[in-house]
Amino acid sequence: MKQITFALASVSMLAMASAAAAQDETIKIGVPVFLSGAAAGPFGEPEKNAAELMFAALNEGSVPAPYATIGINGRKIDGTYIDEASDAVLEYRNLVEREGVEVVIGYTSSGNCKSVAPVAEELETFTIFVDCGTPQIFEDVVTDPTYLFRTGPTATLDAVGSARYLTDMGYDLNRVAGINQNYAWGQDSWRDFTGALTALGTESKFVSEQFPQLGSGQYGAEVSALLTSTPEVVFNSFWGGDLEAFVLQSAPRGLFARSAVLMTCGEALFSSIAKDIPEGAIITARGPYSVFAPENELATWFSAAYEERFGAKPSYPAWKMAQAVLGAKAAYEKAGPEASGTEAAAAMEGLEFDSPAGVVRMANGAGHQAVQGIGLGTYKYVDGEPTVENVKFYEAECVNPPADMTAAAWIEAGFPGAVCE
Repeated sequence: MKQITFALASVSMLAMASAAAAQDETIKIGVPVFLSGAAAGPFGEPEKNAAELMFAALNEGSVPAPYATIGINGRKIDGTYIDEASDAVLEYRNLVEREGVEVVIGYTSSGNCKSVAPVAEELETFTIFVDCGTPQIFEDVVTDPTYLFRTGPTATLDAVGSARYLTDMGYDLNRVAGINQNYAWGQDSWRDFTGALTALGTESKFVSEQFPQLGSGQYGAEVSALLTSTPEVVFNSFWGGDLEAFVLQSAPRGLFARSAVLMTCGEALFSSIAKDIPEGAIITARGPYSVFAPENELATWFSAAYEERFGAKPSYPAWKMAQAVLGAKAAYEKAGPEASGTEAAAAMEGLEFDSPAGVVRMANGAGHQAVQGIGLGTYKYVDGEPTVENVKFYEAECVNPPADMTAAAWIEAGFPGAVCE
């Protein structure tokens, strides 16, 4: 009987050891993206697609150099996807405490990021925000970060780039209006944009400031107010279903014909309502992504691999997800072959890494916030394909504050230290 008991115990221990070894051979990554609601189509779907593509390609070792090695430090990636439209904090805790993920990569909404940011530090979990542009994350919410990072640029880049583009391209800026969502993202975007115009000496009169609620979907009253105020330029930082609704409701009423409308998230419409975007609208991709991406091997590979797998070109949310995944791989492999999530987080601080959008520098937010450049252009629909013309690109040093200044203070001081060619 003792021999049987010993044998059973040995089998049990071997099984446990095998399970532990199998777990050590994989790295579990949680991916919160919008799987439902108005943001799922233009943001959640391309982000999830990009994560699936990158995980599969890394597991195969088919991503170009410097990421040609298998997985992350040889560990295969196992992705767990959750809906960002649910309770963000609760689901984040579930990912870490129940699902046992080692890394979290995701989030689009600035509101969700503000809620999750302190929890990532509390749970000591390596976390990378993909999008959510409010500069508040590392200026106010988490001022001494250890585990939290954002590999995409903040809304300051969009706002300052937009102001510079309008000025450099000779747009009439005497009368300017804005329509932005009424929460951190929209408020920060409008604040930085109007501040940048003032700092550039445009002497613009801000004739209408519209702040509808996030997700309201109906903008008849706001569009009427914009038309009545007769602006030469309208600044819009809407994203997701709100942006689609705004274009579909305002274009037939002549807003785009009467004013130059600048949409900082405009490129994300390429995958949904490209044929409905009025030509001449000014758009960005919130950085050097998609039609504004540089020419490099990673960009060529990513765009082709995404289109082959999903039958469509990747929009900027997909590019930003791919960038975040590669940032995580770069951090782990800098930390060493046996690195934990905590050690990878330490290695990511101040890191520079290659991406399809060029070199990403974790230069701000105590080395936890990426800085990049931004391209802007006017929209044109050519032979059934969305594209841009009149493109101008601004390098990171021109449109991001230095590491020792907040966005608002930098803009108010007139962009000290900015280098613009």
